[in-house]
Amino acid sequence: MEHQGKHALVTGGGTGIGAAIAVALANAGADVTITGRRVEKLAELAQAHPRLHTLEMDVSNEASVRDGIAQAAKERGPIQICVANAGIATAGSFAKTSLSDWRKMMTTNLDGVFLTLQAALETLTDDTPGRMIAVSSIAGVRGLKNAVPYTTSKHGVIGLIHGLSEEYMGRPITFNALCPGYVDTDIVRNQITGMQTRFGMTEDDATARMAAGNRHNKLLGVDEIASAALWLCSDGARSVNGQTIEIAGGQTCP
Repeated sequence: MEHQGKHALVTGGGTGIGAAIAVALANAGADVTITGRRVEKLAELAQAHPRLHTLEMDVSNEASVRDGIAQAAKERGPIQICVANAGIATAGSFAKTSLSDWRKMMTTNLDGVFLTLQAALETLTDDTPGRMIAVSSIAGVRGLKNAVPYTTSKHGVIGLIHGLSEEYMGRPITFNALCPGYVDTDIVRNQITGMQTRFGMTEDDATARMAAGNRHNKLLGVDEIASAALWLCSDGARSVNGQTIEIAGGQTCP
């Protein structure tokens, strides 16, 4: 129960990676605020875990983020652990990407992390320890074909983490980014279904094609990402700061 008495906040905490991280933190003793737009998903998860508390919040909306996090801090204390996980992923050629598509990706994946971390930091006093984690992607350290806006947004998240780790040097707060490869989540499963439809592939072939994006040719489990997040929040990782932790079954390659 290392995090007994701490207040954690996880955006996009109702499903997938966010849900796994939230449950892991709750099992470690933290009171965890899980945020998202789909309140039914949040409620379903919270019902099974008494340390989870739901907050309807849209990371692409500044007022929603600032008001929501302020309210969560008022109810459960300063945000000592913040996991900015919420994001979207779409594919398409660069030539056919509209400015509207580009802005939607940046607003959710990059502005959302900026707003979340800034609002969480405002709840901390100068001497309050904190762990700030952003979920980027393997796309944040390499380019992905037919995903230029997504790739750009995830590179930006890493730049944000690097800058914050330097700006807050000297305070007991760490900033790190997790960079998962292809994880077995609803988002990836939807992409597999799309590949079956577009290319006439079997489910096994489409899954294998997606898994090949990881060096060990396997889809990652959400527990692997949650374990990495839990370690970054631990006292043993108190000097790990400004790092990008790649979780993709091997070294990064194009």
